[in-house]
Amino acid sequence: MKKYYDLIDQTFYFPTAEFEVKNKNLSFNGVDLMEVIKEHGTPLKLTYLPKISEKIQSAKQIFAQAIQKKKYNGSYTYCYCTKSNHFSFVMEEALKNDIHIETSSAYDINIVETLFEKGLITKDTYIICNGYKRPHYLEKIASLLNAGFKNCLPILDNLMELDYYDEHVKQPFKMGMRLAADEEPNFEFYTSRLGIRYSDVIDYYQNRIKSNSKGQLKMLHYFINTGIKDTSYYWSELSRFIYKYAELKKICPELEAVDIGGGFPIKNSLHFEYDYQYMAEQIVENIQWICKKNGVEDPNIFTEFGSFTVAESGATIYSVLDQKLQNDKELWYMMDGSFITHMPDVWGINSKFIMLPLNLWDNHYHRVNIGGLTCDSMDYYDSEAHIGEVFLPVIEKEQTLYFGFFHTGAYQESLGGYGGIQHCLIPAPKHILIDRDKNGEVVTKVFAEEQSSEQMMKILGYK
Repeated sequence: MKKYYDLIDQTFYFPTAEFEVKNKNLSFNGVDLMEVIKEHGTPLKLTYLPKISEKIQSAKQIFAQAIQKKKYNGSYTYCYCTKSNHFSFVMEEALKNDIHIETSSAYDINIVETLFEKGLITKDTYIICNGYKRPHYLEKIASLLNAGFKNCLPILDNLMELDYYDEHVKQPFKMGMRLAADEEPNFEFYTSRLGIRYSDVIDYYQNRIKSNSKGQLKMLHYFINTGIKDTSYYWSELSRFIYKYAELKKICPELEAVDIGGGFPIKNSLHFEYDYQYMAEQIVENIQWICKKNGVEDPNIFTEFGSFTVAESGATIYSVLDQKLQNDKELWYMMDGSFITHMPDVWGINSKFIMLPLNLWDNHYHRVNIGGLTCDSMDYYDSEAHIGEVFLPVIEKEQTLYFGFFHTGAYQESLGGYGGIQHCLIPAPKHILIDRDKNGEVVTKVFAEEQSSEQMMKILGYK
């Protein structure tokens, strides 16, 4: 039987830019994770902050090269989709890179206001306000516009939303309009619930916006759930969207930008392959070709990368508490945490993350199931993205196995209800931030200790 290292080395592209084994322990972006565990224990959430800036700069360079290569006449603007991860340390790291912001709810605007007070954004920063808006969200957007945030763009999601801005915003303002994309053919619905129907766009502009509104239509927006993939569905929806932009541009000269949403994929497997440069070039070329064919100028391109920005900075680390052989062939590694509470994408939508042990790489390996601490039968992990099995090192007597799920930096805390009450009262784990100082040395900082019983008792009304 071979060592676990041999299995990984022969099966995957390994080592990678993010992962390698040094001194028999896993290194994540050059950080020895066993050293981190010695100091902080498990279960543990960690965020490697430099990865956020690295991903942003990568995307900006990719689109800059595509625009230059295709001689495209529009510009590119990178927005961060805040709903992927709202934490302050993410926003502060991302904003080091001259980016802009996309919001989804009223409380996002509180974050915007705080970032402005701290001097991290200005009134020139683009604030792309998406979503179907309740009254409080409308009120907060209007307050930004009235405060002089000239690049705050409410994205109209329905035909009535504009009425509020015209009544409550004191001066002319910029805005966008979201178009309702067709869903993927195998989806439960034909058309997205979000956005305005394609068939309504021209009449709505001519009869409601053109001469009857303070708002200037500057942007068309669309988004599809599958993300940016080289499929006939993606190219069909993008082309349909750009054709509508060109049609509207002919009667709306102030229209100048398209927001193609998010969707650059993240690495969820050591088998991951995706040609980001090719996709960016094809997007630019398709937009350029359709606009030239219709005799309109190339629009400025906005994207709203959320998971792409932050997911690969995150990891969730556990240790194996016990081994349980429940029948002749099903061996369970019981971990000191829960998928349902700590990584809900695994439980809720069967997402797969990169899973690797931190130690025992020289041990033999075998197939296992990983079990969480809750009493729910669905709290388990039994397959990887590339295969319907999980293999981990054999644990010998007196040994403790530590393992991690990687690229978990998007959505898990918000979907899991961070800081609240979770299934079986499993506490939110300790969360640390990993950065590098001016000399490139690794530094760690505790963002939050493990959730305490006192915090839970207060939420539940016992204190």
